[in-house]
Amino acid sequence: MSKLISNINETLEVIRKFTSEKYPIGIILGTGLGGLVKEIEVRHQINYEDLPHFPISTVESHHGKLIFGAINGKNVVAMQGRFHYYEGYSMQQITYPVRVMKFLGVETLLVSNACGGMNPQYRKGDVMIMTDHINMLGDNPLIGKNEDELGPRFPDMSEPYNLELIALAEKIALENKIQVQKGVYVAVPGPNLETRAEYRFLRAASADVVGMSTIPENIVANHMGMKVLGISIVTDECFPDSLKPVNVEEIIATAMLAEPKMTLIMKELIKRLK
Repeated sequence: MSKLISNINETLEVIRKFTSEKYPIGIILGTGLGGLVKEIEVRHQINYEDLPHFPISTVESHHGKLIFGAINGKNVVAMQGRFHYYEGYSMQQITYPVRVMKFLGVETLLVSNACGGMNPQYRKGDVMIMTDHINMLGDNPLIGKNEDELGPRFPDMSEPYNLELIALAEKIALENKIQVQKGVYVAVPGPNLETRAEYRFLRAASADVVGMSTIPENIVANHMGMKVLGISIVTDECFPDSLKPVNVEEIIATAMLAEPKMTLIMKELIKRLK
């Protein structure tokens, strides 16, 4: 047995003291986007610090809890708080909870994030459904010996975000008169925000928004055969010729204002999942 599988089993041993149920839907909540937790019929909560081999979130706005419950009668497990490369964690540590989710029965992963909008048609507070991504983190969670039990050595990434889930999210948004964008997310290491020249460079590379998360979790989820839906909330406008300073408090405030739109889409999508 590999060290990773052994670690996962140790984590599961603790979780199984709270619940033995299967959880087909996993949720990762981004910066300022914890409102979906209020929609969960919570049955169990475990602090990350009580889970063997789990990292501890060092970001102030991330709570650090694994939540087990149901939304619209469907079992869900939610990460209230995620991990970032800029916190000093390895890619394997960042994505470890996604590995654990797979063993809890997760087949569909819903991921949210706050991001900066570089597409000139986007505005602060917009919701963007992720259609693709560009990994500029300079690392990859699959580097190293492949765990054949978890997935293939060379996983296909031609559809990193599931087309059926994207179409369903669009349909729900239309029905509820929520304007959504669709676009490409690029992840950079952070933690600093980007320079004007960097925004120009990233936009020229075909990215619509920029952030510091999501892609590692997506790669690992695809490696293990999960279907993924990613939703970004544009928290600041990153237009080089009119760039203004922005701080984290403003970013979180914008995320929280736009968050109910994302929550509605995700809640309704969970209801319609087969």
